[in-house]
Amino acid sequence: MARGDLRVNDRLVVPAAELDLRYVRASGPGGQNVNKVASKAVVRFDLAHSSAVPDDLKARALARLRSKLTQAGALIVTNGSTRDQGRNREAALTRLAALLASAVARPRPRRPTTPSPAAIERRLAGKQRRARLKRARRIPAAD
Repeated sequence: MARGDLRVNDRLVVPAAELDLRYVRASGPGGQNVNKVASKAVVRFDLAHSSAVPDDLKARALARLRSKLTQAGALIVTNGSTRDQGRNREAALTRLAALLASAVARPRPRRPTTPSPAAIERRLAGKQRRARLKRARRIPAAD
């Protein structure tokens, strides 16, 4: 792993060459500092065309991050929460790694379960109680 590479998990490391890191002027409080210093970090990662991400992980990530990707398939993460460029860069890279890690994680298989007899009994008793209450609200039929 070279310096500047982003470790997402044990299986996935994004090379620094595939990350486009830029700095822009941040909005918000900071006085003259906001108008002069480009401290907001913008990290762009082209997930759709990345050679570092294995195909199976890429397909899962593209499906899960669909709403966060650009039309070209790039993932853009920004951070301008502090006045320090370095801290904003680290926070943006950490957020990118967390997004990718959660997107490529294999979902736990659902193990089907059956309700216990007591749970079935409670459900049926509740339904009977509700039916009695509704029956009691009815206007008696005129015979």
